[in-house]
Amino acid sequence: MWQGSYRKGDVESGATLLYPTMLESPELRWAFIRKIYSILTLQLLLTVAVAAVVITVRPISVFFATTGTGLALYIVLILMPFIVLCPLASYHQRHPVNYFLLGLFTISIAFAVGLTCAFTSAEVILESVILTTVVVVSLTLYTFWAAKRGHDFNFLGPFLFGAVMVLILFALIQSLFPLGKTSVMIYGCLASIIFCAYIIYDTDNLIKRYTYDEFIWASVVLYLDVINLFLSLLTVFRAADS
Repeated sequence: MWQGSYRKGDVESGATLLYPTMLESPELRWAFIRKIYSILTLQLLLTVAVAAVVITVRPISVFFATTGTGLALYIVLILMPFIVLCPLASYHQRHPVNYFLLGLFTISIAFAVGLTCAFTSAEVILESVILTTVVVVSLTLYTFWAAKRGHDFNFLGPFLFGAVMVLILFALIQSLFPLGKTSVMIYGCLASIIFCAYIIYDTDNLIKRYTYDEFIWASVVLYLDVINLFLSLLTVFRAADS
């Protein structure tokens, strides 16, 4: 009954369903989606700003690369997002703590991205940024198109979890027993493919499964997909450039 009444309202208002079995209001879901992408855009702009400062102000990267204190702070920065994720998972629905934790999470990742890019050529960074932008926009549009035609990507969840476990093990082996430039390129290519799939999977969840009060968590997930895809492509191009 509820579905039928909503579809009647949709016809009158001109709204269209995001996927064939949609029962909720398309206007509310679209508002939720716009909110997510607004937050994601702000996160990416903040990341670009912080990373640009780290890259252009050379004493910052030199301090982290050449001093023991800098190395210790770098390790803290690497661990900070994982530390912040714990309270963020518990308080992502509590305002304004959720925004504070989200900002801290974004800045810590942005600083780590900036340090990674500080010792990379501008051409490699530009290539990675352009390709990441094209891939993210293309996959997002594709997922919305596919969802509207009834496709569901929820089945990817278990496979992606297993793939990430393989990536983590691969990275651990590479750190302990370096396998050379070829293995680094293979790792970067595999990671790029996996995070492309994650963009489709998480965008599909954004369209169908996230509740309206999970906007912070949905933003974090999509942000991590974009950043990990960028870092994976950066790994490939940097290995090819060396």
